[in-house]
Amino acid sequence: MYLPETPDPKKAHLSDAHAETIRATLAPVAANIETITRTFYSRMFAAHPELIADLFNRGNQKQGAQQKALAASVATFASQLVDESAPDPVMMLDRIAHKHVSLGVTRDQYQIVHDNLMAAIAEVLGDAVTPAVAEAWDAVYWLMADVLISHEEALYASDGVAAGDVFRTGTVTEKRQLTPTVTTYVLEGNFSEPRPGQYTSVGVRLDDGARQLRQYSIVEGDASHYRIAVQTDGEVSMFLRDRVEEGDTVDVTLAAGDLVLREGSNPVVLISSGIGSTPMLGILGHLAKHGDARRVTYIHSDDSEDTWAQAQESRELVSSLADASIHLSFRDRDERVDITEHDIAGADVYLCGGPGFLQAIRDDIAALPADHAPANVFYELFSPNDWLIN
Repeated sequence: MYLPETPDPKKAHLSDAHAETIRATLAPVAANIETITRTFYSRMFAAHPELIADLFNRGNQKQGAQQKALAASVATFASQLVDESAPDPVMMLDRIAHKHVSLGVTRDQYQIVHDNLMAAIAEVLGDAVTPAVAEAWDAVYWLMADVLISHEEALYASDGVAAGDVFRTGTVTEKRQLTPTVTTYVLEGNFSEPRPGQYTSVGVRLDDGARQLRQYSIVEGDASHYRIAVQTDGEVSMFLRDRVEEGDTVDVTLAAGDLVLREGSNPVVLISSGIGSTPMLGILGHLAKHGDARRVTYIHSDDSEDTWAQAQESRELVSSLADASIHLSFRDRDERVDITEHDIAGADVYLCGGPGFLQAIRDDIAALPADHAPANVFYELFSPNDWLIN
């Protein structure tokens, strides 16, 4: 599922009265929004236990990552509605929409979120939530929801499926351990053609009956198979490692994700850390398969040479390209990525890695002089906290 068009939050407007109320209450709401979102999730899961069992990632909930993500997205969207100088949340909304369609989220679920979120705001802020304040924040929520719902329905339509109809049965036809912590799987089924850099959600039924989902980048694939690389770091990955073998089946969703190789003639710069190499491998494979003539620079950071799970395939793909180079940094050698050592002027830059790595690279890129700056920067994380650094 993919669209070249992004959501357009600038079409969303508050009435003058609502905007005045949001300006007056944005600071206290923002100051309490993490408490509000914790209260919200507690209320919602109490009323709808099936959501934490079958839709939301329990690991992210325990770590508080999902709460922080929602807090950041609501506050960011509200800010841009009342402050023209605030950052445009378009990339944040596009990323949220792709996450949602990869989980099969539909319009009716927004009402559940609304009811529990508004109740949480009232509970946390108490008497400060007058009818006028409640009405204004209600308007913010539905403006954001409408932008997302419209984009998500268009994403579903891009693959010719009804809203939410993204789950397919995938048969594991290959399972191979790359390192002690990374295993690759080939899943076969009736899927859709993935774009280079996209991911799929894989779902397994755990012993307590919960169907848990986790998103994994697609190394390569087509409408009949996806190859993914899984780092063991949670319930789903441990279940896949210990309980799923060749011949078994799992839930697989149609490919989604906004970190997609763009067409054009700009040089391509890929920067990754750890298992963030997976979508980069998908992009490299696409470039190699189609004999792309663009200059390609691949920069990868890892704990050590031994922990770099996709070393051989990455090197082979880079060597097969007409104009490509690879640059490595290993933390056990006290090496770090230094953007100033690379020519990224006018390039399309693609980033994937942990939040700390990604933020550091983005800051380094932002500090470059204009004549050394890239044309575009696209990024992905394997965590809801990506919404915090839009």
